[in-house]
This record gives sequence, structure tokens and C-alpha cells, in this order.
Amino acid sequence: MTATVAAPPETDVEFFWDPVCPWAWLTSRWVVEVSKQTGLTVNWRFICLRLLNEHKNYDTDFPDRYIAGHGSGLKLLRVAAAIRDQEGIEPMGALYTQFGGDVHVRRRRKELTDHWEEGFPDYLRSVGVADEYIGEANNESWDVVLRAERDEALRRTGNNLGTPIISFNRDGELFSFFGPVIAEVPPKERAVPLWNAIWEIATMHGFAELKRSLRSIPQLETSLDLEV
Repeated sequence: MTATVAAPPETDVEFFWDPVCPWAWLTSRWVVEVSKQTGLTVNWRFICLRLLNEHKNYDTDFPDRYIAGHGSGLKLLRVAAAIRDQEGIEPMGALYTQFGGDVHVRRRRKELTDHWEEGFPDYLRSVGVADEYIGEANNESWDVVLRAERDEALRRTGNNLGTPIISFNRDGELFSFFGPVIAEVPPKERAVPLWNAIWEIATMHGFAELKRSLRSIPQLETSLDLEV
């Protein structure tokens, strides 16, 4: 175990994710569909909500369920970090699809949150995680890696942000933003037009923010319907 973050390979997109964030999940399914249609390359990196909020008091600042939810995300990302350390970035997209699909679509979240303190070994084995990685869920050494990735994302965007964070690579230069936050996965025919619009906005020098605070309920149940 190295517990260090190597310089990531250059890809078209760097997507910072936490498996328990529903908004990151929906945006990620859109990004995967765009990748399928256009061939753009994606590096699935980590931004852990539990560590993003480690300065907060979970007893007073969040509802009771958040410690188990964010704690589960932390432990899933430790496992992902261990796998990436040994196998590289290639498995990360499929691993996120597995974890996120189970949490948000297949109704397996409770399997994690009910057993988050012991690191849910039965769940990890059930989804094919190799035995050598099972114990890494409770290995705090990986938090060095996760904090480094969190800090990298926030250096690019500024503080007081959540997930998802996306970096767009244009001619070797990175442009990074929080979002886009979408409440449903766009249909296939609208995926690339939306991407092109976001690409133009995100890669414009000087552009800082486009936001509205009204949100629809996230449409999670259908987020795998496109088989992305």
C-alpha cells in the first residue's frame, strides 16, 4: 500500500465522486452515456463527503442517518482506493456503477448502513470484491489518499462545495466546476447536446457560476434504464 496519489493520466474528464451522493450518481450516468456516444475518456476520482465534512459535528449538524450514510461512502472509497492502488484507474468506472447502482437503484443501501461500522464484508463479497480488499474498508491509512483527492478537487474549484466536481480538459488545461446538478439522467438523444453546452460554458475563461436553488426530486429509480 502506497497511500499516495500519483499524477493522474490525462483524460478528457476527471469526475470526483462519492458513491452515496444521489446527485453525483445521476450526473455520472449522464457522463457515462456521453462517453459511450463520443469516446471521451473519464478518470473516476474520489471526493469523500465524510471527509469533506470532517470539520462538522455529525451529532448536531446532520440528521442521525448521515453518519452511517457518509461513513458507508468513506469505507467504499477506501476499498476503491486500495483497488486503484493495485490495479490502476481502469476498474473505477465499473466499481462506481456497482456501488452507486446498489445504493441508489437496487435498494441495497441498508445493507451498507446497517453494517457500516464493521465495513460490510458480506456486501463487498457479494459484488465480487476480492478478499484481499475486503478489510481495506476499515483501513484508515487510505484516508490520506482520500484527503489528498478532496484537497485537489477543492483547489480547482474553491471551498464550500459538494459533489459532483468535474474537471474538463481542453488543450491540456483543466477547467473545474461543481456540478452540473441534474435531477434525472437525460435521454440518450439529449445527452451529447447537454454535454456540448456544459463543455462550452465550463471551458470559457472567466466563467464562474450558473445556479438556481430549486431542485426536483432526484429520479433514481430509472437512472439505470439507459444501461449506462
